[in-house]
Amino acid sequence: MKILAVETATAWQSVALLDGERVIARHDQDAAGSHAKLLLPAIDRLFSHAGFRPAQLDGLVVSIGPGSFTGLRVGLATVLGIRTITQLPLAVVPTLEGMAWNLRGVSLPICPVINSRRGEVYWALFQWRGNDRLDRLVPEQVGGAEALAKHLSGPVVIYGDGWETEKAAITANAVPTAVLTEASDEKRPSAVSVGLAGLLRLSRGEVAGLGVSPFYVQRPEAELRYEQSGGMSPLSRRRQKIARKLSGRLSTKPAHSRRKP
Repeated sequence: MKILAVETATAWQSVALLDGERVIARHDQDAAGSHAKLLLPAIDRLFSHAGFRPAQLDGLVVSIGPGSFTGLRVGLATVLGIRTITQLPLAVVPTLEGMAWNLRGVSLPICPVINSRRGEVYWALFQWRGNDRLDRLVPEQVGGAEALAKHLSGPVVIYGDGWETEKAAITANAVPTAVLTEASDEKRPSAVSVGLAGLLRLSRGEVAGLGVSPFYVQRPEAELRYEQSGGMSPLSRRRQKIARKLSGRLSTKPAHSRRKP
């Protein structure tokens, strides 16, 4: 299965084309505050450099958070716009779960940690059971370094920009039995790892419906204001904008475009 995978949950934007577990092409860049400006050009370059057309895709994958509210909205709205034009099946992957795929097959519990915009961190605890079964030991959380440290005991592999930022505080507040080891492999969210997790979802028929939305963990104030006012959300507005832009770019639909997402 050939897929386009998109990861925009943090400042480090990542896009990739995969054919099964083989990486056809990938593009990673620092897009802090500029996802809306940089994402579509990055996808265009990805297809161009790979000599690939959207009509050759079999599916789409995107990370849905937690992470940057703006980055998540841009990534999801862009992929939803592509889905609107192509009618391809879409899988959505929680960001921290995608990061766990960076360490696929590691035997110890793993703790990906990313920064929250409010001076806190997002984190979860996972454990691999072989190469294809990933158990969630503790679901996605948001909070201070002290709260995270209280959940760590025994040997744990920990990584991510939240760990790098809050390493001293997490270590200082860890319980005596905690043995924290920093991951040596890819530590950032990656479209490749998100794509691998999404491929498994697509193979199981776990396809996102029409009402998919970012997984914030904590509700953004802007979203609450839009709900209270009855206005259209930023995600809906951007999805419509992306669909209009892409209608002129994706001129050829794949043969299976009649699939329902």
